[in-house]
Amino acid sequence: MANILAAVAGELALFAAVGFFVFALDDLLVDILYLTRRFWRSATIYRRHPRAFADRMAAPAQPGWFAIFVPAWDESAVIGDMLRATLERFGDGDYRIFVGQNRNDEATALEILRVDDARIQPVEIDADGPTSKADCLNHLYDALVAHEWGLDRPAKAIVLHDAEDLVHPLELILFDRLVERAAAVQLPVVPLIHPASRWISGHYCDEFAEAHGKELVVREAVGAAIPLAGVGCAIERGALSKLAAEREGKPFAAESQTEDYELGLRLGALGLKTLFVRIPAVAGEEAVVAFAGHFPSTLDTAVRQKARWIGGIAMAGWDRMGWGGRLGERWMRMRDRRGPLAAFLLLTGYLALFLWSQLWLARAMGAPIDVSINPLLGILLGANLVLLLWRLLMRMMFTARTYGLKEGFLAAPRLIVGNVIAILAAWRAFRLHVSDKPQRWDKTRHIFPGKAMT
Repeated sequence: MANILAAVAGELALFAAVGFFVFALDDLLVDILYLTRRFWRSATIYRRHPRAFADRMAAPAQPGWFAIFVPAWDESAVIGDMLRATLERFGDGDYRIFVGQNRNDEATALEILRVDDARIQPVEIDADGPTSKADCLNHLYDALVAHEWGLDRPAKAIVLHDAEDLVHPLELILFDRLVERAAAVQLPVVPLIHPASRWISGHYCDEFAEAHGKELVVREAVGAAIPLAGVGCAIERGALSKLAAEREGKPFAAESQTEDYELGLRLGALGLKTLFVRIPAVAGEEAVVAFAGHFPSTLDTAVRQKARWIGGIAMAGWDRMGWGGRLGERWMRMRDRRGPLAAFLLLTGYLALFLWSQLWLARAMGAPIDVSINPLLGILLGANLVLLLWRLLMRMMFTARTYGLKEGFLAAPRLIVGNVIAILAAWRAFRLHVSDKPQRWDKTRHIFPGKAMT
């Protein structure tokens, strides 16, 4: 029996090792492209042109006003603080904030009304919530069209934010200039670490620091469309009209769990340009113009949120978005959709490790068990160890760049936390996907960061 378990452990380890090796090579290619691009730009572009800073952006060629969409379901705890902070940070700019809430969410509606400012336009959805975030956004779009009709002046762009977001004071200035060059502009997302959840909330910091510091940069470089995060992004008004025309006046896919992700890909499929922009806020400082906010801080809420991402992008997205586009686009869609397989490989690898540990323990206690490792498996394990160390180094570097050295070192052990959450989220996403039940707004409880945080 023990030798059978040893054989099973060996096969599981070989399967996981092959998968990890392929994924690691895929990640390594992204690293190589990023480092090559960064070196080339430093050696050429930045020698000929000064670096851009948000506070020194040139005036836009065509001034216009901005519509800010804030969908809110059961957000009475944060929506008031968010709106006040947004008004304070954006100041006297030319914008209007459309805030949507369902008719049965009286608490949220009351908090919105308590923020007395003419630039805030509450939009009541004539349906009991929760419906879906995309449904709320479509109602906000209808309200925008009605407002534009009365104003006789269309918005220049639509900015998306959530009810718990801490906006950056310079983001409208940046959007005002850049939406003249692209149909959509996405700013980096900077998760904030919850003081009582350094490991779970902190693993979001590690993932977004690398994804929005490197992967989206490479994505744009290979000609793939930039998926929108649903926060800290702006869509040019004419581009959103084109999407609305495709869907009977409803630009946001109400049947999708990840309508924001799909939005960027759909714009790219129309041949429109999408931009990911990392620009320092002011000269002499490293901090970039970015959105900040708290992400889930408990295991349950983190699993629920990531299950929605995996289900919408990797499972339903396969059917909804297909595999169109050029090679770079297809490659990035493959990377987007590898989450379930990656979770399965992680589970297989951990199971093999557990079995090997028990067998080695039994052998150390004198049991006659053959625990020799297949030569091919030995080579793969050695190669994967080297690639894992490189992967950890990259993760730590990008986390340290945004959050400092202490958090950079913590990024290594937090990788295990992220792996556990990924496995549980993939299982939840699979169960929800095969159940074929309509997906409602599976949101998590939010908190609003202090105004002093950036």
